[in-house]
Amino acid sequence: KDGSMYLVCDYIERGRLGNLLNSEEVTQELGWGRRVNIIRRLADALAYLHHDCSPPIVHRDISVNNVLIDSEFEPRLSDFGTAKLLSSDTSSWTAVAGSYGYMAPELALTMRVTDKCDVYSYGVVALEVLMGKHPGELLSSIASVTNMTDLLLKDVLDQRLPPPTGHLE
Repeated sequence: KDGSMYLVCDYIERGRLGNLLNSEEVTQELGWGRRVNIIRRLADALAYLHHDCSPPIVHRDISVNNVLIDSEFEPRLSDFGTAKLLSSDTSSWTAVAGSYGYMAPELALTMRVTDKCDVYSYGVVALEVLMGKHPGELLSSIASVTNMTDLLLKDVLDQRLPPPTGHLE
């Protein structure tokens, strides 16, 4: 009656992905199958934003703290406060937005927003889900070393879980 508007959102039971990855109690529940599903579903969400929306939407702040996990361990991309619509008739130049450690290097250098900025951030999140920790040290070593032949996948995966075996659904 009073003309007030309200925003009603789903309650996402498990909270932020970053908190779950840092929780020793949840680590075993967040096994390889669930982690792979989270990575896949986030890729689906980005594909929708970048290819199925008109105009395309660039999130600009993909991080483990902006992915919420529901009771079934399904991810929900959240916090669209810095999102930008990519329209051919508007400028794609922007002020820096995003979370430190997840921002594409070219965005910080060129200030030009493209869907590739989200893809870089998604890659950082995917690595973090697999590693159980932010991959900053790994990314720095890859950028500074030309010969990474001694790097094995088993050494990068979250050591709190047994190694994955067989086919992951």
